[in-house]
Amino acid sequence: MKTEAANAGEVLIDCQSLWKVFGDRSGAAMNAISARGLGKREVLQEFNCVVGVSNASLQVSRGEIFCIMGLSGSGKSTLIRLLNKLIAPSSGKVIVKGRDIAALSQPELRQMRARNIGMVFQNVALLPHRTVIENAAFGLEVQGIPKIQRNETARQALEKVGLADWVDRYPKELSGGMQQRVGLARALASDPEIILMDEPFSALDPLIRRQLQDEFRQLTKELGKSAVFITHDLDEAIRIGDRIAIMKDGAIIQTGTAEQIILNPADAYVAEFVAGISRLHLIKAHSVMRSVAEFQSSKPGSDISSLIRTTPDADIDELITLTMQSKHDAIAVVDNDQVVGVVTPLSLLMGVKGTAASDLAAA
Repeated sequence: MKTEAANAGEVLIDCQSLWKVFGDRSGAAMNAISARGLGKREVLQEFNCVVGVSNASLQVSRGEIFCIMGLSGSGKSTLIRLLNKLIAPSSGKVIVKGRDIAALSQPELRQMRARNIGMVFQNVALLPHRTVIENAAFGLEVQGIPKIQRNETARQALEKVGLADWVDRYPKELSGGMQQRVGLARALASDPEIILMDEPFSALDPLIRRQLQDEFRQLTKELGKSAVFITHDLDEAIRIGDRIAIMKDGAIIQTGTAEQIILNPADAYVAEFVAGISRLHLIKAHSVMRSVAEFQSSKPGSDISSLIRTTPDADIDELITLTMQSKHDAIAVVDNDQVVGVVTPLSLLMGVKGTAASDLAAA
């Protein structure tokens, strides 16, 4: 398994060697896993138990959108339910804001869910007999917040998701995308630091889905929230996430940014997963540039000062445009007024193919 370090900053969620085994003999199965290293198939055959999550560790930093993706049965939805103890782990720890949630009393756990962690499911489960604003305010009602106060808070949350004009309507009058917005407003109304999203957009039409993806990312960043977002769609994970964890058979196979995963897949499974993804807006100049010394040694007398300049974060699409506009056969990459590398047409093509900077020596 290959895991990249979490983003700098305060860690809000810290999962340490999480396991979840379902079945009547889960305790015996866990003992066998520990003592004999049994795999998912052996556990099913010998104990008739299902390994939902297998030795998963991850960290989510403040302000980060962390996507967990995998195919059906990979364990991603089980993992997100462990984060707020909707289900209890068989082994391992979940630390939220420095507190082990397994050690919390039921009142403490309810308080943490109500105030610190919001959750939105694929089935948003709006109450049909309640208006939009009443649905958005429901979590605050459970907390005992007075009606006037909770309705005002819910109204503000609905404004954030673009439903200010729909507060008195009922769920049956809303489209699927609008109902998901109500679910998000309900989660935001409690002003949680962490939002858990379990495939909330997967049942929507592609156009509405992309719109909500962009709106969710923008809103989360504007409000300074942290989010864990579950999806089976790599394009969605790339569009939304700051970092991505790819799961298979209950285990996290690789964690990193989209660029890191595409350039350095941990194994053949991940490589196959990312094979069809366009690199144009994912891979940046810093990943495909050659060193200045290497470029100059291959082209003695080259005048780097005459090259078109760009930043380390320029993507391949931009680099292609600059290369087409340039009279020279290279683009200078500049950081803090210093040329830190050079992108050549060959290194650019290798980047389109998905080759890491460490493999560009011959470009």
